[in-house]
Amino acid sequence: MKQPRNRSIIRSGIPKFHWGDLYHLLLTISWTKFLVSVSLTYLTLNFAFALAYLADINGIANAKPGSFLDAFSFSVQTMATIGYGAMYPRTLYIHILVTTEVFIGLLGVAMATGLMFARFSQPTARVLFSNVAVICPYNGVPTLMFRTANQRSNAIVEAQIRVTLLRPEVTPEGHSLRRLEDLKLVRSETPIFTLSWMVMHVIDETSPLYQATFESLKESNITLIIMLTGLDETVAQTMHARYYYYPENILWDMSFVDTLLRDKHGNSHINYSNFHDVMPLDRKFS
Repeated sequence: MKQPRNRSIIRSGIPKFHWGDLYHLLLTISWTKFLVSVSLTYLTLNFAFALAYLADINGIANAKPGSFLDAFSFSVQTMATIGYGAMYPRTLYIHILVTTEVFIGLLGVAMATGLMFARFSQPTARVLFSNVAVICPYNGVPTLMFRTANQRSNAIVEAQIRVTLLRPEVTPEGHSLRRLEDLKLVRSETPIFTLSWMVMHVIDETSPLYQATFESLKESNITLIIMLTGLDETVAQTMHARYYYYPENILWDMSFVDTLLRDKHGNSHINYSNFHDVMPLDRKFS
């Protein structure tokens, strides 16, 4: 089954970038963009210092007068504090530039190292959510169901899941609001999350989905917001995962194909290849 496309949020009226968010930006961009940004910054700084060194033609010993390549090479050696010794400063102007560049280089190495470590140490979750949710009978009562699974071989301890219904509404006074309503789950937490978890919400008289139909949900433009949190036992850090279901992702009179099996030795097996698959009910209830 093809994975549904999540709706995006388009923001306008605010700046796309703020210098105060530079650290956050460098943590959230892709690794390719991050490495390209660091490389371009490194090359730009060396290029700028090379031009500054050329202002004093005879300021670098053993360098060809006016050679940009030698000035750039000297800048690289200075910023990295390599110090081969073949080229060295011999005027006050170049000494000042070297001091400035070494200081900037030390700050740059510290910042780049910190950013690399922060990106590597960020807790991430490999949690899988079913592409669709279903509404089918459970103990004779219509029940909203979807499933989630831990794709890693370790465990997520003290896992908790929360399902919130987002429903836009307009008050009699004409105020446009977004109402958030928590859905009561049959089981909202588990001490150890290792394999799969069928999340269920019973649609009774107390449910915000009571007497809802596919047409009414689509007309009201509801969104189901799924938030899962827990403690990764490997790194002992809190992780979280989120997912969204829209009316077109909620299937009626369907049930999930079983994915969890147990062999004769008592081992549990989960087949992710049909994790998203559903099948029609023999008897419709809606």
